[in-house]
Amino acid sequence: MKRRTFGTLMAGVAFAATLATGALAQDKPTMGVVVKIGGIPWFNAMEMGIQEKGAELGVDATMIGPTSADPALQVRAIEDLIAKGVDVIGVVPNDEAALEPVLEKARAAGIKVVSHEGPGLKNVDWNFELASAKGFGETHAELLAQKMGGKGEYVVYVGSLTVPLHNAWADYAIAYLGEKYPDMTLIGERYGVAESVDDSRKTALDLMAANPGLTGFLAFGSQGPIGAGRAVEERRMVGQVHVLGPFSPGQGRDLVKSGAISGGFMWNPAEAGRVFVTMGDMLVDGVEITDGTDIPGLGVVSPDFENRDIITDNLIAINAETVDGLADLGL
Repeated sequence: MKRRTFGTLMAGVAFAATLATGALAQDKPTMGVVVKIGGIPWFNAMEMGIQEKGAELGVDATMIGPTSADPALQVRAIEDLIAKGVDVIGVVPNDEAALEPVLEKARAAGIKVVSHEGPGLKNVDWNFELASAKGFGETHAELLAQKMGGKGEYVVYVGSLTVPLHNAWADYAIAYLGEKYPDMTLIGERYGVAESVDDSRKTALDLMAANPGLTGFLAFGSQGPIGAGRAVEERRMVGQVHVLGPFSPGQGRDLVKSGAISGGFMWNPAEAGRVFVTMGDMLVDGVEITDGTDIPGLGVVSPDFENRDIITDNLIAINAETVDGLADLGL
């Protein structure tokens, strides 16, 4: 038998090391998360969470943010991920119905699918939420009741009368206050102005002028608290009229500090990004999610197995103590 030289042996070792490195690289799970739109603070924070958790868990995770909220762009991005053969696809849908065919295609190719803000999607392994409609509405309602002392007249804003989620939040809030606080009176039904600062402000000024007993605004829609808060400042009613609702902490920081916005709640998009990667990693590893599974970022869960939904209430308060930290995240 021919004796191998030292150089030949070392070449063999190097080749084996290369093969091992390649095997390790192939073992690293890959994941692409397609969000509604790129370049805005909410999804910038989500991308940060995706990158952090990917680095922690050893998942090659990236976020894809289309240039507009066109569902066709999400479909195209998912098609690209299927072609690349990723292990997991995550999605925050703009249009659930538009995505069903391409998500079905992804699952047929053996790709795991996780969604967020998509409780109606069928072609997913799991959809997760950090806030239930009931919890979100009732938590805001209780804070409004505390600020108003459990009595007085209040108004409800929504983004528009046709936005399902905003109106679901409003339904739960109004029902809760009607049951728990009978001395609180709703003025009108609800006003579909909360996607416009100007419309929210003008409506608030008109309502305060027409209703001297009005002491509360509950605004579901990110621009509603901003507009109503500005109206309260203009009328010099800070401390007398309370404005609550979800809003961008960076946009509303000064109004919170002046007291014109009394507070609100939101969920953390960075945490949602971390949950995307955590759940994707669990699915790739074959971890079974059952009733009582503790998922970092969601807590101990009670899944809806029929609809493949995991819905929790992981709300964070926006107030004078938290607004700076949330705004510093770019929210």
